[in-house]
Amino acid sequence: MYINITGSEAGNNKGSSAQLVHYLDKEARLFPDAVAEPWFNGNDQHIDSYLVKSLIDKNTAKLGRDEAKFFLINISPSQKEIAHLKMLDKMGAKQELKAFAIKIMDEYARNFYRKGINGNEDLLWFGKLENHRYYSYKDMEVKSGQVKRGTVKPGEQMHI
Repeated sequence: MYINITGSEAGNNKGSSAQLVHYLDKEARLFPDAVAEPWFNGNDQHIDSYLVKSLIDKNTAKLGRDEAKFFLINISPSQKEIAHLKMLDKMGAKQELKAFAIKIMDEYARNFYRKGINGNEDLLWFGKLENHRYYSYKDMEVKSGQVKRGTVKPGEQMHI
């Protein structure tokens, strides 16, 4: 399992989250015939994109103009871990990965070591499950001309 925290995959995290929300909604645009994965958090499994953007952008109390307003946490299981999740019958692979994300956010909250922040419910956060990854200009296959940038990568690529 690969987990990292970045400022923002797309756009500046010191302003609006609109560019990041739009970026993370890409699978709904790229695969219009598929059922789009909704945003989720520890309390709700179906949150609309406009609400995600609005709540993040309004959550600026005590933040300066040049301070980060949001961060991107990537939760990326290996293809072997995804295959294991898909073998579980309890809730299905997607639900298992979402439940794991909620546990990660519980631990993330506890690591602030601040009074009143004890779990994911004490944070403003949203998750987005994606089923695909795409080749970027950084990939060797694109650099060598084997595939075009933006092409869907093969194999199990589910991540949050």
